[in-house]
Amino acid sequence: MPPVERSNVVGLFGGSFNPPHAGHLLVAKIAIRRLQLDQLWWMVSPGNPLKDCTQLLSLEERMRLSFKLIDHPKIRLTGFEKAIGSKVSVETIFHILNHYSSVNFVWIIGADSFTTIHHWYRWRDIVSMLPIAIIDRPLGNKSALSSPMAHIYRQFRLDERESERLPFIKPPVWTYLHGPLSFQSSTNLRLKKE
Repeated sequence: MPPVERSNVVGLFGGSFNPPHAGHLLVAKIAIRRLQLDQLWWMVSPGNPLKDCTQLLSLEERMRLSFKLIDHPKIRLTGFEKAIGSKVSVETIFHILNHYSSVNFVWIIGADSFTTIHHWYRWRDIVSMLPIAIIDRPLGNKSALSSPMAHIYRQFRLDERESERLPFIKPPVWTYLHGPLSFQSSTNLRLKKE
């Protein structure tokens, strides 16, 4: 895991990044700016139990491509989930929180992924463990805000105008952040290669 100082504010941005693209980087930069993060951990996962892994590039290749893409001094690239044997997000979060109890973490997720968070293993535990920042993606606003998680936890939504407070609020709490949009997607990039 990347080194971090006590009482820092750190965004956790995980994914398969298969491949990483400018849309991912835009999400990271919006989170850094709007949440006033000290760091953002770009966590390249070994795999995703909810996605077809037949076209998954190797972890090493996705790390290499991410390294080439990242151009922000606050972003820390890591693939530590493989080393700890984590297969699902809730395990990763437990591990991080057990090692860094004095750090303020925020889960960063694109609106496209947020729409399916209710399918994730122990997703309610994730919601109760960390503040969550959902970053707008093309065509994501309506489906994300009408998703089961958004409906169930609607009373815990923080207005995006107060987003800099998010890391310091006890979960469950979430916000939906708007910003510039990128229409790039990993799926489309993989299809272009075929």
